Amino acid sequence: MMICYFFFKSITFGFTLFWFEAYTSFSGQPAYNDWYMSSYNVFFTSLPVIALGIFDQDISSRLCLKEGVQNLLFNWVLILGWMFNGLLSSIIIYFLTTNLIISQAFRKDGQVADYSILGVTMYTCVVWTVNCQMALSINYFSWIQHLFIWGSISLWYIFLVVYGSIPPTLSTTAYKVLVEACAPSFLYWLTTLLVVISALLTLLTYRAFQIRFRPMEHDKIQRCRSENLECDVAQSRLLESSETRNSSELPEEVRIRINSLKGSSRRNDS
Repeated sequence: MMICYFFFKSITFGFTLFWFEAYTSFSGQPAYNDWYMSSYNVFFTSLPVIALGIFDQDISSRLCLKEGVQNLLFNWVLILGWMFNGLLSSIIIYFLTTNLIISQAFRKDGQVADYSILGVTMYTCVVWTVNCQMALSINYFSWIQHLFIWGSISLWYIFLVVYGSIPPTLSTTAYKVLVEACAPSFLYWLTTLLVVISALLTLLTYRAFQIRFRPMEHDKIQRCRSENLECDVAQSRLLESSETRNSSELPEEVRIRINSLKGSSRRNDS
């Protein structure tokens, strides 16, 4: 999951740059400020994926052992699916943002948005989208994950205020772009909301279809828990039936390990 998410967030960010360069006929006009691009993987999207790898747990280790050896959670289909999700998210973010921002009266005095405002709006949508996608992918929330996800988004706005207060000789296009241009504009906040919701619809639709019609084994266990059923019994039955059905696909040493785990669990229950 961590590796797939790295593919997703890098493709989403990188292809918004590509679409902008294609729009400007590859003139070299940058879509984002240099410090925006340098800080993307360091400050605004790195902590949530670290929290996912350390704290997230969807099911017990017994079922994780089985799904892991069958490559159900990490295979080429899943990797390509996340890459396609990143590509589609970049298309939605770029084209929706440009159509909503460009040639519109952005400020109260009727001024239209320039490239610095367009870049900040697109970047805001990217930060919101990749962090909210992570929030939708997490199975077990803790206060640390909430802190990392929503803190990363908040850090982006804090960065804009602090960096934008530096004299324009250093901050260049970011000089007071949030305080004086974006924050007072209703169109900026409306665009962010519409673009982020549209970009998240892909994952929401896929997950709803998968859980309803093609649930994986950990989805069945989570549904069991949400309905307050006897999850330990249901999980044991599901694991045993799955092992019987797919035992020929597992290596001998893995089957021995699974059988030993089952035996130790039964002894503890007795």
